[in-house]
Amino acid sequence: MQQTRVATVIPYFEAFMQRFPDVGTLAGAPLDEVLHLWSGLGYYARARNLHRAAACIAEEHEGRFPATFEAVARLPGIGRSTAGAILALSRGERFPILDGNVRRVLSRHFGVEGSASDGATLQKLWDLSDACTPAEHVNTYTQAVMDLGATVCMRRDPSCAACPVAATCIARSTGRQHELPAPKPARARRLREVFMLAAVRADGGVLLERRPESGVWGGLWCLPEFHSTTDAAVYARQTLRGAPDRPVPLAPVEHAFTHFDLVITPLLAHCSGSAGAPDPARRQWYRAPARLGLPAPIRLLLERLAQ
Repeated sequence: MQQTRVATVIPYFEAFMQRFPDVGTLAGAPLDEVLHLWSGLGYYARARNLHRAAACIAEEHEGRFPATFEAVARLPGIGRSTAGAILALSRGERFPILDGNVRRVLSRHFGVEGSASDGATLQKLWDLSDACTPAEHVNTYTQAVMDLGATVCMRRDPSCAACPVAATCIARSTGRQHELPAPKPARARRLREVFMLAAVRADGGVLLERRPESGVWGGLWCLPEFHSTTDAAVYARQTLRGAPDRPVPLAPVEHAFTHFDLVITPLLAHCSGSAGAPDPARRQWYRAPARLGLPAPIRLLLERLAQ
């Protein structure tokens, strides 16, 4: 759910839970299958962390979700706010939370200046969250304050008339709903252009490589990526049998990330296969419907190639 809307997540969640109904099943599943069911959601580190956390629970906690804040916060992908939310909602334990929705509610209600990217401002918001968290009915309060930010105190066009705490909200009384919370300093949006080699065998197999776990599309399978057509041509000559000297450029594919735009120019190279034995952990020939984790633009590109 982090940084993704509920309506978008629901069909992914249902398919994910059908395939991985318990922590042991998820822990024992191949990472590629986990990433396959995540393909299209973005933020793929979440899927890798879920898989790693499941293995951690299975191996270190005998398959039972840990009960202490310290143990929960040590699980891959879980920080202070998520750990607090899990324990507050599932066990009724008193822990403050500070997800994006709660930060927005607290910033507006108490008139907190400054961006949450500033350490002092962030600490002030944590202090306010702790002060507002009740000793009883913590699960109800925690769900309510998150829902207040998600459905009423929205980033744009907040529904102040429907807000149950509007009477004491500083942002509303001063007309600063659209100024608070202060936005993070804007980054200049970048354009990144890459070339990807679409090496296709006669049987329709397409050469894919697994990306490093860190960085864009970490751990997913993609077409080999290059900075130039020359680099792609050299790679084709060295690693493929029967590849042309100059792969043929296809129509570019554009994809928007949070902070930059990516333009992919596919380079088509028909060939008869690998020049050497491929490493299946890093490189393999893909044919649908193999279950691999594929970024959405690459999946669409593979569908175009198949046609």
